[in-house]
Amino acid sequence: MPGAVTVWLLGSASGLVGALPLARAARRARVTSRLGELPRARGAGEQRARRFAFPALGVVGRVAREIAAHRRARRDAAQLDRELPIALDLLAVAVGAGYTPFLALEVAAGWTPAAIASRLAAVPRACRLGIGLIDALDDLGRAAPALVPLAEALAATDRLGAPVGPALGRLAATARADTRRRAEARARTVPVRLLFPLVFLVLPAFGLLTVVPALMNGLARA
Repeated sequence: MPGAVTVWLLGSASGLVGALPLARAARRARVTSRLGELPRARGAGEQRARRFAFPALGVVGRVAREIAAHRRARRDAAQLDRELPIALDLLAVAVGAGYTPFLALEVAAGWTPAAIASRLAAVPRACRLGIGLIDALDDLGRAAPALVPLAEALAATDRLGAPVGPALGRLAATARADTRRRAEARARTVPVRLLFPLVFLVLPAFGLLTVVPALMNGLARA
């Protein structure tokens, strides 16, 4: 009986010794497989983060594009408002010289500033392609709301044959008055816009250059 126990103990010990390399290899393989899963998990996490981030970036980009487009439209409208009196005066001179509205638009497009010249030149170009003058003027008003009074005055002349010179003169005077009123409104906002740099830049700089050296000198003497 003691011999059988001894044999069993020896067999168990040899089995454990033989199984140790296998257990170590299995553990190493398990750790390696887990390490191999980490890049995949990290890649999946990055994909999920990208999936959640891209919609946010898309929304931010869309809002930024809308803000930029709105600012660009406001800037273009302001430029057209500034150039409109010049175009109206040129059209009035051309019509007074005997030009038809079509020819007056061609002449004015060659001498007005660039922003409004491209708008006016689109009307004769559309007429050469077969579009009627009234339809081209309607398109001009839809493309630039600031030019609607001009388009309506020229269209009324083409329809009814009424003299357009006085109407263009009145429109030019109104456009100049509106431009002057907007300039005065912007001038009234200048003190408000200067308030921020005055309070947060000029006054702190004045304090640093005048008050602080005096305080430091007084503390050094004390």
